[in-house]
Amino acid sequence: MKLYKNSLRNRIFFSMMVLTIIASVLIAGMSIYQFQEQAKDYHEKRLLRKEQAIKEHIAFILDETTYEVVTRNLPYIFKEDIYDLSAVHGMPIYVYDLNGVLLKSSKAQFISDSLHNQISSGIIKRLKNAEDDRYVEQFEVDGESYRSSYTYLTDNKFKNIAILNLPYIENDDFMNHELEEFLKRLALVYALMFGFSIVLAYFLSRYITRSIRNISDNLKELDISKRNRKLEIDYKGTEEINTLVESYNKMVDELEESAVKLATSEREQAWREMAKQVAHEIKNPLTPMRLTVQSFQRRFDPEDPDAKEKLNEYSNSIIEQIDVMSNIASAFSTYATMPAQKNEETDVCMVTQLALDIFNESNINYTEDTDSLMAVFDRTQLIRVVTNLVKNAIQAVDKDRENLIEVSITHDDLRIYLEVKDNGTGVHPDNEKKIFEPKFTTKNSGMGLGLAMVKQIVENFNGKIEMNTVFGKGTTFTVTLPRS
Repeated sequence: MKLYKNSLRNRIFFSMMVLTIIASVLIAGMSIYQFQEQAKDYHEKRLLRKEQAIKEHIAFILDETTYEVVTRNLPYIFKEDIYDLSAVHGMPIYVYDLNGVLLKSSKAQFISDSLHNQISSGIIKRLKNAEDDRYVEQFEVDGESYRSSYTYLTDNKFKNIAILNLPYIENDDFMNHELEEFLKRLALVYALMFGFSIVLAYFLSRYITRSIRNISDNLKELDISKRNRKLEIDYKGTEEINTLVESYNKMVDELEESAVKLATSEREQAWREMAKQVAHEIKNPLTPMRLTVQSFQRRFDPEDPDAKEKLNEYSNSIIEQIDVMSNIASAFSTYATMPAQKNEETDVCMVTQLALDIFNESNINYTEDTDSLMAVFDRTQLIRVVTNLVKNAIQAVDKDRENLIEVSITHDDLRIYLEVKDNGTGVHPDNEKKIFEPKFTTKNSGMGLGLAMVKQIVENFNGKIEMNTVFGKGTTFTVTLPRS
């Protein structure tokens, strides 16, 4: 039932199937009930017709008899005629006096324990109280259903002279056969109807849920960082679906407005933070510059034989602080305005080796699993990626052990993997999620922009960078690039 619960389309489909089955069962049940009622009505009317025909026949016999038409003479009047009556009308006939004592019958004995030579007082009482001077008793014997009618026989002056009893067997074989044939045909019709309902329910559920599924697919693709596509309203659809589509399109508009506001707010906040960081970093070298100038003013003596040497020392100090400020400005400028990338075929192995040639450290080991691997990447920016990662590895040195840096390039059918591994201090668990954020650094110097810049470069070329670190043991950066 999980499928039924999770899908609106399947709910509609299975609901229609259940409704079809329930409808077929109800119609079959009503058909059986209707056949039973028809059979009951048929037997009632058939018994009434036979009773009327027999009474008319008896009236004719009474008119033709030479006996006086009184109760005591009835056995003589019907001595032979009662058998003809029974044969002509096809049912047994019993004649009782007004007290319920059997006078004459067309059979020596009817069904054992069902009829007797004496009518019960209860039946006689019900017959007397009947408005139409007629009473019908229903009973079963040995699984057979019977109707037994009781009515009065009258003379030519309409005086009651006897009680006529006509036992009637309800033979439903024909009706049951008709019912069985009807149910077979009904089952065939509903089998075809059920197959048609499956097809109809399938396409109807698809039609009903098409717009909802379209909205669901668009919701999955909804991205605040890009312009989202609106849905076209099908005015031939239902009012509820059209309302849902309108609500979705309104949400897309509101989301786009919120995204613009959020982007503007984030950009403004980023520049404010950047301005604070620049101001902070520039103030750091200004303080020693101020102290150097003030000290020079107080202590400089032009007549001092070492004046030239002190002047050079002062100039070098000022130049050093100016260089620091220049480096700060360059670092922020590099991060803020990345040079336009070139989508060119680059040999990753060759460019990585060129980048490593800049370093003179003997503890850098380089390995590759092939001589040449091509990727669509800006050659200059790939050099910046490699140098930044190696610089980080060099600066992560652990004083308690010899620093070792391993640079390796591997590949598979689709990707190239550039790995820079060190055995330095590693990254503290509290800082792992911040390592690629701008301004974040654990060093005493630097702007904290190197890894953020590397991440930006790599992602611009549809690649990704991951870090795996163990605090106190070392860090591994893995750059994954698609092969060209």
